[in-house]
Amino acid sequence: MKVEQYRNQRGNVNQLLARQTAAMEDDYRTRLSTVVSVARILLEEGLPFRGHDESAESLHQGNFLEHISWVCKREENVNKVMGKNAPGNNQLTSPTIQRDIIECCAMETRKIILNELGEKKFALLVDEARDCSVKEQMSLVLRFVNDKGMVLERFLGLVHVNETSAKVLKNIIDTFFAKHDLSLAKLRGQGYDGAANMSGEFNGLKTLILKENKNAHYIHCFAHQLQLVVVTASHESESVGDFFETLSMIVNTIGASCKRNDTLREIHNEEVLNQVEMGEISTGRGQNQEISLARPGDTRWGSHYTTIVRLFDMWNSVERVLLAINKLGESLKIRQSAGGVFDKMDCFQFVFIGKFMMKILGITNTLSKILQARDQNIGYALNMINVVKNKLQELREDGWDNLLKEVTEFCEGHSIDVPNMENFVHGRSRKRLKGGEPMTYLHHFRIDIFIKVIDVIAMEMDKHFTEANTKLLRCVMCLDPSNSFANFDHVRLLQLAKLYSDDFSSTDIIELDHQLQNYICDMRSNEIFSNISNLGDLAKKMVEINYHTYFPLVYRLIELALILSVGTASVERTFSAMNVVKTDLRNRLGDDLLSDCLVCYFEKEIFRNIDDEVIMQSFQNLASRRNQLRPLKIRRPNPC
Repeated sequence: MKVEQYRNQRGNVNQLLARQTAAMEDDYRTRLSTVVSVARILLEEGLPFRGHDESAESLHQGNFLEHISWVCKREENVNKVMGKNAPGNNQLTSPTIQRDIIECCAMETRKIILNELGEKKFALLVDEARDCSVKEQMSLVLRFVNDKGMVLERFLGLVHVNETSAKVLKNIIDTFFAKHDLSLAKLRGQGYDGAANMSGEFNGLKTLILKENKNAHYIHCFAHQLQLVVVTASHESESVGDFFETLSMIVNTIGASCKRNDTLREIHNEEVLNQVEMGEISTGRGQNQEISLARPGDTRWGSHYTTIVRLFDMWNSVERVLLAINKLGESLKIRQSAGGVFDKMDCFQFVFIGKFMMKILGITNTLSKILQARDQNIGYALNMINVVKNKLQELREDGWDNLLKEVTEFCEGHSIDVPNMENFVHGRSRKRLKGGEPMTYLHHFRIDIFIKVIDVIAMEMDKHFTEANTKLLRCVMCLDPSNSFANFDHVRLLQLAKLYSDDFSSTDIIELDHQLQNYICDMRSNEIFSNISNLGDLAKKMVEINYHTYFPLVYRLIELALILSVGTASVERTFSAMNVVKTDLRNRLGDDLLSDCLVCYFEKEIFRNIDDEVIMQSFQNLASRRNQLRPLKIRRPNPC
């Protein structure tokens, strides 16, 4: 009897302990799920976790603790296991726990990217920039074609670099590749700007990589080269250089104080209302929004185009503000400066160059935006460069009369003197021809400015886009599907395959020869491909209808062509995101923590599809924990 009672007693104790352990695990899961959910919100929005004062008496303990407090007030089941109701040694709110959760979120995001990459070939995009704490950060982006034929550019992280020499950068890339189990042998493209440490012929980063992998072909960022073209054109012409200097002076004079900016907006709003009442402009959703002068930047030449457009849109308002400063400025120096800027602005030459550069920058700005697309490919980019060259030639041959008419009408409408084009140039801008004869205004504006600037841009485009004449890109162009594969060249495509000796054996070359013959016949006769004009769309369509298995070697060529990047816009976007995540008030963020936060923020589309349970299990396995977490069934995210 005593033995039976003893057995029942042990059974009751075991059952009680089991129930207690299960309850503790449920509480632990609730706490962990809550802190993971809060961390995900902050990571997705790029918000800081910590607060300046996280004590219990603080009214602002930081985003992390405040969000948890907010959840506890609204969820009774969470409130029962969080804060004061949680064990003192298992609160899950310490800075260490926060960093572990962030690390797990970034780790799982990278894991999906690397699984998506798999054993595919890829290109590497690299650039450096300083963060707000004056640290040089190197951003690394991978470009590859996924299983659906889509071109993807994925950000893997930032690396702090103490030195930007090519050798140091190469060592950092090797370490980064080893950490993420990436092979340099699978690298098929390099995309950098034109800095000597990156693109140097003898000791640049691209050269050091090419020594180890001859198939890692380098392409100088097209968008960066286009910027250099416009910069050179502005420096070659003294008149254009003076225009941009005056443009900056106008923006600086008006933007020097909030009061002047407010005055400009008020005056412009009054003019817009008057034009609407008189029926000169239409109204509608998104129209006639409040604007101000944009500040141009030397490294952001799209900003110059925006500034010029807004200046002419707000011309009357800008003149009225400058005149007001000239009369009522705080000091004699400010009044004289505003008067001088007004005099430079209120003349035919300024209007002429402004309208002219608006046309030039409008053409190049469109190309710049196209080159910054993530799925851009070389074939389409080269076509667009040729389009821009043709538009510039058309402007040179047929654009003078329309430009002169437009400028003249604008000047007459704003009471600006229009010189007789047959008269000789006089005043401070007086110039003479090489023979010593006086120069007419027609020669000055048409030859010295209009034709000269266009010729400089055309010459610089030929100089900077020399890749268009290289063997590699001439061969890539033969894959372009536009105009019924008009650029198709059987011989050059075989040459392209030979440039990738690690991807095409001698036997593959023979087989590719036969595949190309069947491929081009099928493509030109198949209506499905008749409207495709882009190499990227061609790859997606081939995968969609299973043609990549019919012509595997041809598709391999297309993949290699798509991997080559024409721009580093994705890298630049990571630096823009870095300025959101790491701010002046958050400038002590560690390098690894910054990289992890930025991966989750930048690759938000992937991060949002990761199940909480995946992150929780990753957190559990990252270090030894006081509580155990039983694994549940996990919903796996679908690759993008």
